[in-house]
Amino acid sequence: MQAELVIEVTQGKQSAIPVAVVPFEWNGSQPLPEDVSGIITKDLSSSGYFRTLPAKSMISQPHTLDGIIYADWGRLKQDFVVIGSVELQPDGYAVQFHVVDVHRQLEILRHRVKGSAGQLRDLAHYISDYIFQRLTGVPGVFSTKLIYVTTNRERTRFNLNYADADGAREQLIYSSKHPLISPAWSPDARKVAYVSFENGQSEIFFQELASGKRERVVAFDGSNSAPAFSPDGTKLAYVHSKLGNPDVYVMDLASRRTERMTDHYAIDTEPQWSADGRYIYFTSSRAGGPQVYKLDTRNKAVTRVTFEGDYNARARITADGRKLVYVHRSGDRFHIASQDLESGLVHILTSETELDESPSVAPNGSMVIYAAREADRSILAAVSVDGDVKFRLPSKYGDVREPAWSPILK
Repeated sequence: MQAELVIEVTQGKQSAIPVAVVPFEWNGSQPLPEDVSGIITKDLSSSGYFRTLPAKSMISQPHTLDGIIYADWGRLKQDFVVIGSVELQPDGYAVQFHVVDVHRQLEILRHRVKGSAGQLRDLAHYISDYIFQRLTGVPGVFSTKLIYVTTNRERTRFNLNYADADGAREQLIYSSKHPLISPAWSPDARKVAYVSFENGQSEIFFQELASGKRERVVAFDGSNSAPAFSPDGTKLAYVHSKLGNPDVYVMDLASRRTERMTDHYAIDTEPQWSADGRYIYFTSSRAGGPQVYKLDTRNKAVTRVTFEGDYNARARITADGRKLVYVHRSGDRFHIASQDLESGLVHILTSETELDESPSVAPNGSMVIYAAREADRSILAAVSVDGDVKFRLPSKYGDVREPAWSPILK
C-alpha cells in the first residue's frame, strides 16, 4: 500500500516572488535519474513564496551568465532567474548554479555542490533551501522529512511511513494489523516514537530509521500515549492512564525514571515541549471542555493558554516560541488555528474541509501540515502560519493521517 503523496498548491501568497528556474544543462549520454531543476521549481512553487515560470513560457534557456538576455526576462516580469548545469563525476554528480537579479542585472548567488548518484534529489532540495533562505531570510525546509500513518480502506493494515517533505521517496518504517498513532521525531531525526496496540494495549515504541531497530519504551499497565521528545532529546513526555484518569508524565531516557507532571481528576493529554524545554503545553478538560494549558516543569505550575471557543486541542508551538497552533472547533467544524502567545490573537487558518486534525509545524515555523477529511477519506494538507499559502498532499490509495514534520536535518 503506497501512499504516493503529490503536492498540489491551492493558494499562494499575493506577494509571491516571480522566479524562473531554467532547465539545467546536462550533456551526459544517458538521462539523469532525477530532474534537478524540475525539483527546484516544484520546491519553490510549493512554498507559496515564489511564483515559478513554466519552461515552455521562457523566451530562451541559457546555461551561462553571458547567455542571459535581461531584457527578455524583464518582459516576462521575472525578478530572479536560476541557471545551472549538472556534471558527471567519477563518484557521482556535481551541480553548479547561479541566481541573477533581473532588475539589477547582476549575479547575486553562486554555488557548487557534489553528491553521489543516489543523492541527486537531495542536492536539488539543498539548492532549493539555499535559494529560499537567501531570497526570503527564512531557512528552507525542502530537505526535511515527514512521517505519517496510512491505512487501507478496510482498516486492516496500518503503515508508518516517512518521505521527503514533497512526498517523494516514501519508505516504510513499520507495518501492523493493529492501529499505529501519535508518531513523533527525535530532535536529531535519527529515530521516531509512536504508539502501537500490538500487545493488546497502547504502548510507546522507539524505532531507529537507519537500522529499523525497535524498542518498547513505555509499557505500563493501562494506557500509554502521546509521546513527545524534549528539545535536547534527554526526556520523553507522554500520557499515562492507569484507572481512566490520564495525566502527563516525563521519563528521563538515560535512567528511565518517570515523574508525574500533572495530577488532576480531569483528562490531561497531548503534551508538547516549548523550544527551550522549560514548559510543556498540553490539552486538559479541567475547564469543562478541551483547552490548552502550559505547565512549568520547574514548579509544576499550570496556566490556561486558550480561551476563545469551547474546544482547543493538540497544541504545537513554533520554533521561535511566538505562536501556538492547534485544532479549534468553530460551530460543528474542526479547523486549524494559530494563536499569538503575546497578544492572544487567534487566527483561523483553514476552512475548506469539515474536519482538520493533527497539526505539525515545520521546523522553520512557516507552515503547518495536518490531516484533513476530504469526502470519505483523510488526506494531508498544509497551510502557512499566516494562512496565505495552502497546498494538499493527497494519496492515491487509502487514508493518510497523523503527520509529523522532522527537524531540520544536520
